[in-house]
Amino acid sequence: MNNMDRKKAGYLLFYITDLVLLFVAFVLMAWYKQSSVRTYIASHLLYFLVLASIWLLTSLINGKAPGRKAKNYTSYFIKVVISNLISFGATMIILFGSGELDLSRIMVFGTVLVATVFELITGSLIFLFRKAQLSDTLEESYIRHKSMPSEYELVEKIRTNSDNIQQNIEVDGEIIDTIESELGRETALDIINMIGSKLTDGIAVMSTVNLFNIKTLPQKVYKGIINLHKINDIRRLDQFINAVNAKLETGGLFLYCVETKNQRKSVILDKYPPVINYMVYFIDFIFNRVFPKMRYTRKLHRLFSDGTNMVISRAEALGRACRGGFDIMNERFIGDLLFIEASKKTEPLPIKENMGSPIIALPRIGKDGATIKVFKMRTMHPYSEYIQDYVYRQSDIQTGGKFNNDFRVTSLGSFCRKIWLDEFPMFINFFKGELKLVGVRPLSSHYFGLYDEKVRERRIRYKPGLIPPFYYDMPKDLEAIQASEIKYLDSYDKNPILTDFRYFFVSVWNILFRQARSK
Repeated sequence: MNNMDRKKAGYLLFYITDLVLLFVAFVLMAWYKQSSVRTYIASHLLYFLVLASIWLLTSLINGKAPGRKAKNYTSYFIKVVISNLISFGATMIILFGSGELDLSRIMVFGTVLVATVFELITGSLIFLFRKAQLSDTLEESYIRHKSMPSEYELVEKIRTNSDNIQQNIEVDGEIIDTIESELGRETALDIINMIGSKLTDGIAVMSTVNLFNIKTLPQKVYKGIINLHKINDIRRLDQFINAVNAKLETGGLFLYCVETKNQRKSVILDKYPPVINYMVYFIDFIFNRVFPKMRYTRKLHRLFSDGTNMVISRAEALGRACRGGFDIMNERFIGDLLFIEASKKTEPLPIKENMGSPIIALPRIGKDGATIKVFKMRTMHPYSEYIQDYVYRQSDIQTGGKFNNDFRVTSLGSFCRKIWLDEFPMFINFFKGELKLVGVRPLSSHYFGLYDEKVRERRIRYKPGLIPPFYYDMPKDLEAIQASEIKYLDSYDKNPILTDFRYFFVSVWNILFRQARSK
């Protein structure tokens, strides 16, 4: 038997096993009812037969079998959930349409739920086995294509002047002595290498978490402020950054440091033995990351930690400064911390409360150019919206119009995007009349500014939509996205109802079966 035949046999075995698991779940639910198993099986047999038929058909179309279209467990999980929801929905429509109403909720919902759990467990075992068997033979190019660069690799790539080691730099000796006494000679030399030419007079060097110490600096205006204490321990961080802004001249230097979320995780996992290390990491993440972000737990965190030792992501560390009126100039990992060089650009933007809220309202360009607040589930680290321009400058746009290697997206957020969970709150805008079902995507002002002027003028004459033309054509770059939207608008002008009808069903098909999802 050749390779292809073995694959086909494996897929066939999976689908047979899948139906067996569905039947086992069906019998278990009948047994759970604590009545006659035969009675419930007989009374719900039609339900099972219709469900099993659609279940198999949907699985075949969606390629649910591990290794077919589901190349990893994440894609397998998504395909299982989507296929099973479609199967359940279609079954109920058929049965209710035929007048079959006398069904037990436990039999109906329980069968699908238990069968789904069985499938996910089976799939996890299959992928674990394949990983053990194939770990040595995976193509390196495939791994490079699928894996996100590490935080360290991203920072190394975008450093602007870090490799230009300057000779005979004239710096203020007192500044160097202060840095060396606080962090050591090696760190001081690294900082010289990073911003050496800017270490002149008019620079204030301190190591503080106290807002009062910034406000009471003796001079009214400085060329630069360097804070050598990590911002994780600053209790009122936004107010602290505002105070730094007020003490700097326009274009002034602000150098600060942070222990990033990924650095904290590495330290904890290396410090403690296996299993225990993940338990400690989980507790630390909840207490020092989640609690400070939530209104009702913030006081509890301050009570036990005095508001210090917060877990801060790289995206948040950058975004905090940008909200505070700074432009990010450079980044470098020095020792166990990430040092960030920023330059004062404007006055601070207003401080927002509850930046950790799971539901956010994002300003977007609506009809006639008006700004509307679009509701979405948070998929990015807090303060990420303030560094959109910075991310664009560093990574540009990838296939499909998203930013390449967007470190602002959380792991949970990436998963939510794949199954469209983050888009659900936008139905609030739909019911408010700000969005229609199909239409051009509501864009941020920055992204909107990347469009050609003629396209911008054209698209603001229409109400944005929940499902954009992108999912109909699946364009590859920004130019193709604009062409796709103009094509949709031209068609919409000729026949609005037919155009939206066609775009809706083709887009849904592409989303379900052609992997047209956000990343």
